[in-house]
Amino acid sequence: MRNYERAQAAATRASIAEQKAAEREAARLLAEARLAEVEELNANLAAQYSDIDGILASTLEVDDYVDLATLKITTVDHPPFEPGVLAVETQAVPTPQRWYPPVWNEPMPPAGMGAAFGGRKRYEKTVAEARAAFEATYAEWWRADQALQAAYQGELAHRDELEQARKRKLAEAEAKYRDECEARNAQAAARNAELDTLINGLAFDVESAIDEYVGIVLANSVYPEIFPVEHDHAFALHGRELTLTVTVPEPSKMPTVKEYKYIKAHNEIAATLLSAREQKSRFADAVYQVAVRTLHEVFEADRAGKIHSISLTVGVETIDPGTGLLGTIPLVVVAAEREAFTKFDLSNVVPKATLEHLGAALSKSPFDLTPADTAPGVRAIRSA
Repeated sequence: MRNYERAQAAATRASIAEQKAAEREAARLLAEARLAEVEELNANLAAQYSDIDGILASTLEVDDYVDLATLKITTVDHPPFEPGVLAVETQAVPTPQRWYPPVWNEPMPPAGMGAAFGGRKRYEKTVAEARAAFEATYAEWWRADQALQAAYQGELAHRDELEQARKRKLAEAEAKYRDECEARNAQAAARNAELDTLINGLAFDVESAIDEYVGIVLANSVYPEIFPVEHDHAFALHGRELTLTVTVPEPSKMPTVKEYKYIKAHNEIAATLLSAREQKSRFADAVYQVAVRTLHEVFEADRAGKIHSISLTVGVETIDPGTGLLGTIPLVVVAAEREAFTKFDLSNVVPKATLEHLGAALSKSPFDLTPADTAPGVRAIRSA
């Protein structure tokens, strides 16, 4: 009995130890998983900040010129025609297996003495009975054969209907496919014609063509997902100036987390926020980068020098607290001449200093949406 009790106590101790070991392993695995989660969150955060901080640098790595001729569609890709089951001929109707018709075999007439003593009459009676049986059998065969042939002809007619319907649907599918191909060809031809018109318009200084080209250039400008921008522009041939407005996200849309940490004691992930100073600095720098980047992209893309100057406003679209109406708060207002700006080495500049060099009107606090002071006029500021 004592041995049993000692064994039971030992088993209990072993069970408790195993349970504690399992709990420790579960806790370790949980901590590893949460740390991996924190690492991923911080990596994503670092990538976002890197994208925002590199708004200007990212465009310096590419040529913003758009060769319109390369946008032409030289080959129209058509999907293959896939008729599916319509391409499969309707299954043929198998020829039915017909029965051979009954053959009349006349009974042998009696011979010798068999023909005497009434043998002839009995023979005639036998022939008559055999003939009647044969005719009944033949009539039954004929009815069955007629029914078989009628059924076969019906199946042939039904198969022919199905085949004609298949061919009709196949022809309709082919016609639809041809129409779709022709529509794609026509769409490509129309696009190419539009590009030809645009190319010719640019060559002959058509105002709308130059403005449209600017739209294509700016549409190609890829910004970080966390910092999308919108462009609005108008080119005036008289004076060859492009008036351009860039709308940036509100400061409240910017990320505010500095880093994530795992608090093991509470099994939670906590966020450390950026200081107000860091948030303001990053947003302001992003706004300045957008301004310099936009000037650079347009001037670089305009190889022919159609645009001599740009009047640029970078702002935020938001509700004016004074009026309650949606409006744009200007954060940067600047005018730049092509001849001077294209001489800058933008890989070495500080965006804010570049704008100040150009005589821009800058918001004193873009993060707080303080409007840039444009009362004197940007060109007046530059000439002061």
